[in-house]
Amino acid sequence: MRNVMVCVTQQRTCDRLIKFGHELLTDQGGELHVVHVTGARLNSLGIDNTEAAMDYLHAKARSYGGIVTIVESEDVVDALVELVNEHKITHIVLGESREATGRNRVIENLRGKTIGIADVIVLPA
Repeated sequence: MRNVMVCVTQQRTCDRLIKFGHELLTDQGGELHVVHVTGARLNSLGIDNTEAAMDYLHAKARSYGGIVTIVESEDVVDALVELVNEHKITHIVLGESREATGRNRVIENLRGKTIGIADVIVLPA
């Protein structure tokens, strides 16, 4: 059984990430968790209205049988690792960033903290 966590940061990229995460579950069973970690406000998803952003994420996740979790934390990696442990996540799906410097550090730190626990899959931009 697989438990997949899809990490989303922007509305325009979350569709393909959630779909890919769902496809990892095919014939495997398990849960799909769609996660957004925000430092302060949900509108970092690229939607001006927080309520619209929540509705969009919940609808997209539901369409694939997923569960949405929004976490407010200044430490993205530790917040994600906590969810990996809490939900027994086996696969983590992230999108590659065009702004490679900061995002790559997050990806590498996440890989380092989840070795032997979960596979980190980075989809090209």
